[in-house]
Amino acid sequence: GKLYRRASTETSQATLASVSPVFAVMKFDKEGNTTYFEKKKTELYQELGLQARDLRFQHVMSIATRNNRIIMRMEFLKAVITPEFLLILDYRNLSLEHWLLSQLASQLAGEGQLVTYSLPFEFRAIEAILQYWISKLQGRLNTLQPQILETLEALVDPKLLSVDRSKLHILLQNGKSLSELETDLKVFKETILEILDEEELIEELCLSKWTDPQVFQESTSGIDHAEEMELLLENYYRQAEDLANEARELRVLIDDSESIIFINLDSHRNVMMRLNLQLTMGTFSVSLFGLIGVAFGMNLESSLEEDPRIFWLVTGIMFLGSGLIWRRLLSFLGRHLEPPLPPHVPAVLKKSQPAAGRVEIKNSLKAETFGLSRTLPNQ
Repeated sequence: GKLYRRASTETSQATLASVSPVFAVMKFDKEGNTTYFEKKKTELYQELGLQARDLRFQHVMSIATRNNRIIMRMEFLKAVITPEFLLILDYRNLSLEHWLLSQLASQLAGEGQLVTYSLPFEFRAIEAILQYWISKLQGRLNTLQPQILETLEALVDPKLLSVDRSKLHILLQNGKSLSELETDLKVFKETILEILDEEELIEELCLSKWTDPQVFQESTSGIDHAEEMELLLENYYRQAEDLANEARELRVLIDDSESIIFINLDSHRNVMMRLNLQLTMGTFSVSLFGLIGVAFGMNLESSLEEDPRIFWLVTGIMFLGSGLIWRRLLSFLGRHLEPPLPPHVPAVLKKSQPAAGRVEIKNSLKAETFGLSRTLPNQ
């Protein structure tokens, strides 16, 4: 029985090892040399000195250290950083693979625009990944911003008596994309802020301090590497905060524009209700004096039908009386219900150069919508 249990255990272990997930790995060394290989998860975490749960990469965002290794999860970007090399796992993504082949290798080799070339390798790797992720977030914001402004320009127009549903659908989709962007920015800031609040975590990110103490010395500016790491993370936290502020301004702009759209719709609805009320008054006036015609339409004899002028007299009295009654009702309506003024919305956007005038367009739209919200209650 013991031999059978041992044989079955060895068989189950071999079966589990055979179905272990395989990672497509791209390796970068300090000189920017790139190698590609595939390796099972069990073999990879054993070589790196990690545990299996350390390579359990969900689509989340986190920066952690394990056994002198930095594990960075930026949703679909999953990396393991050591003092000697950088591993990108599951790199088969179109946009990600293009960045890896065209920019990352040159940045690690010292040919890019990183500011950490004088620092150990892990600084360059962390900065390159953070720079890529911030550029992705910036690109998403740059794509959404002109679309949202153009849609709001078409919707917030006082000349339109109805709202284009296709524009509302586009605004809804852009609003959802903006909410997703705000969530990603919030998670990114929280991930970096979690490290900035703990001094021990910042020191653990400086891998060279534990592998080669001689390398971990004060920089030429007199700031040690732990402070350099803190300044690096704080710089990208500030960039994420700036993007979050721009996204927040767009959100406020959408909310204010929605209020203007509802006010426009209410104004047009009030006009239609007033017209309906006027027509109802006219119908009542005509019906009131139409009773005279009903009385003369009865099959009863009187001396009036013998006079040829009585038809025109009665018809004139009916029309004149109906007109007077309608006029009196309209004057009563004018005294008790002030005619609503349509909301005055100035031209919110003017065509200008898309690159140079984008900020001016957004600021003018925001200022005019805020100004409108202050004047509408008085009107």
